[in-house]
Amino acid sequence: MTASAVWEAGALAALLSAAALAVLVRVGGALPQDIPNARSLHGRPIPRAGGFAIWSGFIPAALLFPPSFPGGVVAWLVPWALLVVVSAWDDWRAVPVVPRLVAHAAAALWLGWMLAGNAAATSVHVPVWVAVAGIVVIVVWASNLFNFMDGSDGLAATMGVIGFASMGVAARHAPAAPALFALAAAIVPFLAVNRPPASMFLGDAGAVPLGFLAAAFALDGVVASRWPAWFPLLVFLPFVADATFTLVRRSLAGAPVWEAHRDHCYQRLNRLGAGHAGTLAVYAALMIATAATALVCLYAAPDAGSWALAGWSAVVLMLFAAIDYHWRKNDKTAPR
Repeated sequence: MTASAVWEAGALAALLSAAALAVLVRVGGALPQDIPNARSLHGRPIPRAGGFAIWSGFIPAALLFPPSFPGGVVAWLVPWALLVVVSAWDDWRAVPVVPRLVAHAAAALWLGWMLAGNAAATSVHVPVWVAVAGIVVIVVWASNLFNFMDGSDGLAATMGVIGFASMGVAARHAPAAPALFALAAAIVPFLAVNRPPASMFLGDAGAVPLGFLAAAFALDGVVASRWPAWFPLLVFLPFVADATFTLVRRSLAGAPVWEAHRDHCYQRLNRLGAGHAGTLAVYAALMIATAATALVCLYAAPDAGSWALAGWSAVVLMLFAAIDYHWRKNDKTAPR
């Protein structure tokens, strides 16, 4: 894939995303609002439709420079569209958790069936149904990952830019590169209004499909032997580790894992006094460090990738343990 295609896709996506964002900002009062509640980290209603600006930039660029998914563009576009529709409805009128998870599972199953044949044909050599089941679990988890982590200003947008750009660099000679850079570029204009203090949020219509695409591109890269499995895990480690750590902690405490809460480590860090800007600074530093390590290992020391993932996982877990220690010590319960 030529460098000109990458630049053209990125420029087109950024331009269209910025234009759509300008319209959304102008009509902000008519958009679905994120109303502050006991589980929020903000104190005023904020529009949650930034995802539509991202998709206005990404989709045209991705259709002009389509990634080579098994099954073609329908492999990712159809399930992506399903998630956008269901999640947009959830932004306007809350959708119960079961129908939402059914939609997430259906989207994951569609993608899984498209990818599973190729996965079974690789050196992994697993039965198709095993590959499909594994892909469904990963995709459903990832589809909710960005939504779980989209509770502090700039966090999900920064992870999106760094994560998709890193995969774009890793796929620089593959047909997926323009679409990956286009997605990273389409998020940049939104980051300008989502950074602290945020004036617009992603909304479920932005966060859920974004998590889906992170898993779709990551799995496609593994299936195509473009990168080993540790690479996307290391790139997105700050999000994967926080969400997983929080889920395990709440499960062990007997708390309902499906209910909204403010128990994520980034939420506790925010409420301990770091605020939105401080939390973003800490997590952005982690994102840059893990993504840079992943790229260095991929190109210079592939055999060290698994060790790098283990090492950074230990560092991140120590940070989470420190946050939990100070949380228990200060017993912070009041919203900020």
